[in-house]
Amino acid sequence: MPDHRQPAVYAIGAQRGFADVLASGLLRRFGDDKMGLARVTLLIPNHRAGRAITEALVRHATDGLLLPRMALIGDIDLDESLGALLDPLGEGEQIPPAIDPLQRRFRLAAIIAREGAGRAGADDPAEALRLACDYARVLDQLQIEEKSLDQLDEIDVEADLAEHWVAARDLFMRVGRAWAAELAEAGRIDPADRRNRLLDKTAQRWRDHPPATPVIAAGITTAAPAIARLLRSISTLPQGMVVLPGLDLEMDEALWEAIGSPVTAPAEPGSPPTERPAITHPQFHLKQLLHAMSVNRAEVQPWQAEPKTGLAADRARLLRSIFLPARLSDRWVTLEAADRRTKGIRIIEAENPDEEAQAIALLVRQALDVPARRVAIVTPDRTLASRVVAHLRRWDIEADDSAGDPLPVTPPGRFLLAVAQCLADDFAPVPLLDLFKHPLAQAGEGRLRWLDEVRDLDRRLRGPRPAPGLTGIDAAIGNRPLKEWWTDAKALLAPIAEWPREPQPLSVTMTAIAAAADGLSDQAVWTGLAGRCASDLVQQLLARSQAHDPLVTPSQAVSILSRLMSEKAVRPPYGKHPRVAIYGLLEARLQSADLVICAGLNEGVWPQIPSPDPWLAPMVRNALGLPPLEMRVGLAAQDLAGALASSEVVLTRARRDGSAPTVASRFLLRLQAVAPDRHMEDHETLALARRLDRRLTPIKIDRPAPRPSRAQRAARLSVTELDRLRADPFAFYARRILALPSLDPVDAEPSAAWRGTLVHEILELWHRDDGLDAAMLVPRAERFLKAANVHPLIKALWRPRLVAALDWIAEQTLALAASGRTMIDAERSGTFILDGVEIRGKADRIDRMPDGSLVIVDYKTGKPPSARQVEAGFALQLGLLGMMAERGGFVAEGTRPPITGTAGGFEYWSLTRSKSGDFGYAESPVGRRGSELTADTMLPTSERYLREALETWILGDAPFEAKLVPDQATYTEYDQLMRLAEWYGRQAGGR
Repeated sequence: MPDHRQPAVYAIGAQRGFADVLASGLLRRFGDDKMGLARVTLLIPNHRAGRAITEALVRHATDGLLLPRMALIGDIDLDESLGALLDPLGEGEQIPPAIDPLQRRFRLAAIIAREGAGRAGADDPAEALRLACDYARVLDQLQIEEKSLDQLDEIDVEADLAEHWVAARDLFMRVGRAWAAELAEAGRIDPADRRNRLLDKTAQRWRDHPPATPVIAAGITTAAPAIARLLRSISTLPQGMVVLPGLDLEMDEALWEAIGSPVTAPAEPGSPPTERPAITHPQFHLKQLLHAMSVNRAEVQPWQAEPKTGLAADRARLLRSIFLPARLSDRWVTLEAADRRTKGIRIIEAENPDEEAQAIALLVRQALDVPARRVAIVTPDRTLASRVVAHLRRWDIEADDSAGDPLPVTPPGRFLLAVAQCLADDFAPVPLLDLFKHPLAQAGEGRLRWLDEVRDLDRRLRGPRPAPGLTGIDAAIGNRPLKEWWTDAKALLAPIAEWPREPQPLSVTMTAIAAAADGLSDQAVWTGLAGRCASDLVQQLLARSQAHDPLVTPSQAVSILSRLMSEKAVRPPYGKHPRVAIYGLLEARLQSADLVICAGLNEGVWPQIPSPDPWLAPMVRNALGLPPLEMRVGLAAQDLAGALASSEVVLTRARRDGSAPTVASRFLLRLQAVAPDRHMEDHETLALARRLDRRLTPIKIDRPAPRPSRAQRAARLSVTELDRLRADPFAFYARRILALPSLDPVDAEPSAAWRGTLVHEILELWHRDDGLDAAMLVPRAERFLKAANVHPLIKALWRPRLVAALDWIAEQTLALAASGRTMIDAERSGTFILDGVEIRGKADRIDRMPDGSLVIVDYKTGKPPSARQVEAGFALQLGLLGMMAERGGFVAEGTRPPITGTAGGFEYWSLTRSKSGDFGYAESPVGRRGSELTADTMLPTSERYLREALETWILGDAPFEAKLVPDQATYTEYDQLMRLAEWYGRQAGGR
């Protein structure tokens, strides 16, 4: 057995760059021997730490060197491998292999669904998978802290817990017991359990047989029991050393004691209450680690002599002052000037996140003008990081973002999700067009032709959603030239074309989605780094199907695929700027740079609000002795302290986020309270950032008033266009002269025009083919709705109203026929000439009164125009159709005789709800109380307005002014073309 020795534990202060100081100390201790450093085994927390230490060694080495052997033992998360060093083959008891994390999640989801039958979400495979992810995280925490289910079961706090927490804990126990049985049967263990066993095995082996070469654990801060035991074992090895980052050895004893003692077990009943430790202090988790290692702070030595003066010493005192525990914050009053020095620290408070990102990008651009200057941007806000990346591309700077790109936002990931969403929505127009327009769809030589056809398909799918499935798309296309291309395109969707709506095994669904994506992209979806990542995920899902293959609907498959893809990040291995890096808080640990920008310093972002544990109540966690969730606030404080080690630091925040004012981070507020130095505020950079994208001098936009030539002015006019011409001449100009028809949105709600067209067709055939038989009207409407290529939901919502209104029309027609008023025609087209201009129109319905006069009827699926609108000349359709009838405009058409007579009645028949609550009512614009418009003045009034419009715009040279009468210009489809928002309401004296 080796001789006992004092633990060799060293510390590097947070005010100094850990990687550089560590590298300098390693070279000083082992650099004299060319092979000395190569014999060192370095235990580090993660890959990023290894990269930082490697770069620091290269910077500090004067000649070439052989790097030490590095092994990863993980820090907070369990994403890093332990390395072959800690699991040599054939030595001692073999530790069972760990179960695959994805297989574990699916198996836990199956157990949760079985044990939690009746619990909200347990029956939904997607929700069960989410619960399984949270369960696995809590299970890892228990195993890391070496807590068992038996200990959890012994906790008796049910009387103090809400009912839902009791149910959650009981379900947790049942799932845990079932999962332990499955692991034992499979001969596997959980990853956290395996790591604990590997660490204990290594610690025991090194205690029994100390390595002949140096072993150094550097940068590890987690206080998990297994890691603490390993670090303790390393510290007592003959050539072992532990180097802790950020431990403050200069802190006075009163302050160190004020941080509090780590709580390792719940208090005994009846024992006096103890003062709550300052778990949010950046030194708390380091004190907890020393306690777990049974090492006193007095036994810890500095890795290198800490400077007593200079920037590093000033920064150490400042950090100590900023993070004083609340019970000692009265020290702020008596702080000396040396404890408040903020040289090298700047603060930028932008108005919004985009301005903040612009200022950060500008700082980076300025820093890169200095050769070899390195810049690190540290932020937990991924949205802000994305904004910074976008702004940096202005100068062709591609920042090395440690988080990479989430798989769902990469082209392959987005394409795979588009295929799945198309299946889930049963080929609805929006997801189908989204899939067909994706850059990976038919990428290659035929891409341009493919897009031309897709644009034609886009135009065909405008309006209400067609019937579900590909049959609805078939009906929308019909026999148009697009049909040939659509047949070929539909063949590419064959794997998911006739997919059943009932739940199918996830593996079967994923196979079909992958096959459709493969065929539609000609295998391009699997190319590149992101494509390989997507392929690996799909293969994992298919490979795990034997362990648990839940039955899922297409929508649930999309949810599962999206969740799993969001956990995958794509990190390009090259092509990024070598001197600009963006780190999250975990990745930023142990990193160093010449300029460090700490961004997003708002409360709730830095520090982030701890996510609640969905399985164990806080009372249960405390009773079990698990680390409190608030401890992550202390880790965030330690991360900020490490970032402040740079000689130049910029702290940024935005006063507002997307919707509301923000609150500055508690860390930033503490800094400003300790050192209220106005010189820290960097107004210059902020002003420059604002000027960089400053708005140009506003240019006054006049109301559009085009004046086309006489030859360009319309020679024909529809009776329905006169209202638009008089109220909004520009809209008439855009539609009739520029010939710019408006397109309905894709998957739009049924418009009034669409409903009106359907009603008109039904009533026309009812008159022509059914002889106004009241018993035939509703059945004919039913046949129309059944044959219409419209989504069933739209039919179901509109059918009751339509049937009720048509019943009213049939009853009204019979009642009028009994009084001698008969319907003589429907949907009758006619024309007449006025001042050389052809006026055309179509009458919805024309009735003959007993005295031979005519009644012009206009069907409305919405609210009819008011008498005031008609009197003011903004609803002249009925009057113009009356003029057409009296001037012989309805000539004979085939078997349909001409219509002549005097127009004596004008009515709107509305299919909407009347004041009595029933659907359908008749209303006439003439003879209303308070209106001077009568049946005798209806036609002269209409003719007067018509002649005025013709003389002004059609035969004259008046400009087509936009929104001439705004109150009556209810059409909005050309508002963007006329740039309405840029001038409306800003013109003095405008109408």
